[in-house]
Amino acid sequence: MTTLNRRGLMLAGGGLITLAAAPALAKIAVQPASAAGFTAAGVAALNAQMHALVDQQKLAGVVTLLARKGKVVNLDAYGKQDVSGAAPMAVDSIFRIASMTKPVTGVAMMQLWEQGKWKLDDPVAKHIPEFADLKVKGAAGPTAQTKPMTMAQLMSHTAGFGTSGVYDAAKINLRETDLQGMVDKLSKLPLESQPGTDWAYGPCVDLQGYVVQKLSGKSLDRYFQDHILTPLKMADTQFWVDPAKTARVVRVHTYDAAGKIIPTEGRLLTSPPRFLAGGGGLYSTAPDYYRFCQALLQGGELDGARVLKPETVKLMRKSVLQPGVGVDLYGPVQKGVGFGMDFAVNERPAESGLPQGADTYWWGGAFGTWFWIDPTNDVVFVGMIQNLNGSIPGGGTPAVRDISPKAVYAALADRKG
Repeated sequence: MTTLNRRGLMLAGGGLITLAAAPALAKIAVQPASAAGFTAAGVAALNAQMHALVDQQKLAGVVTLLARKGKVVNLDAYGKQDVSGAAPMAVDSIFRIASMTKPVTGVAMMQLWEQGKWKLDDPVAKHIPEFADLKVKGAAGPTAQTKPMTMAQLMSHTAGFGTSGVYDAAKINLRETDLQGMVDKLSKLPLESQPGTDWAYGPCVDLQGYVVQKLSGKSLDRYFQDHILTPLKMADTQFWVDPAKTARVVRVHTYDAAGKIIPTEGRLLTSPPRFLAGGGGLYSTAPDYYRFCQALLQGGELDGARVLKPETVKLMRKSVLQPGVGVDLYGPVQKGVGFGMDFAVNERPAESGLPQGADTYWWGGAFGTWFWIDPTNDVVFVGMIQNLNGSIPGGGTPAVRDISPKAVYAALADRKG
């Protein structure tokens, strides 16, 4: 058994990682790959593919974590936090996880749902009265909603609001003030589509954050801390970075004209922001986010801390999209993929062609971070990189979200459907 400091590199195999800078994450036991049904060669191949992307100057650095049946079999950090600096990537390096914030907000919402503070079929206007009379864009001018938007639609990006690009093109900054300011702006604009008829990736989860604040009586950061982050011992996750931890923050990167990785001038928050973006504002680490995912995989509980009931977690990964509505984040509708409460869901693997098992649920962040939770195979995977436009296909960032599941399931000796 080996003990490594936070600058150490842990590959597949038995060992122990001690993180001096994050006591809540101390003593992460890394088991041999075979202890969870993986081949050592397969896990080594996963790491080799990730390392090659760094060596080829396509990534500055990468952290990956793989677990099955509650056993972490691979925790790997490779490359640099800043390609122009000296600090190596570490297992507890801190990343902007962007839209991987959304599932955390979803858990907060579902905690309040369990308490009876809202229902899936509630009109959104019951909780955000400013939206009571929103009109819908039409060829002949704004028209009334056919049916009032519901909370289930707000949880699944089908409430009728536009994509983020719609507001960007109109030069409408929904995040320039605070959550109430966002609501006030949207209350003066027509919806882009009739509620329930289109999946559009826009302000829905920021609006969920507003609802969390309103129903709980707490600011979103305080609610997260009290009801999710502290119970799950996610010591390095918040909407800003403690100044004492800034040396662990990974720099955002992009590419030069030759396709070589270079650093950008990424913004770093070291104090609470005015706009608490439930749709994309958190910083976190791979071990922290793993704890969040593992809690969900185990039915909402981890190490004695329960954040949701098992039946609530199952509800979150059940698609609520109407027939004919599909997830089309980067172009064509993804066949076989549904959308539940702030998660995409691999509903029909034979159609989706995804390597993950049936009912796998996942999301990712704009800077390239990614994860999935596979209840069929009892697998959690978390990956962290930090690139500008890191999640956009064809934007220069390697397709780590395709490479990693292929490698993981090739390494799994007893995979299920």
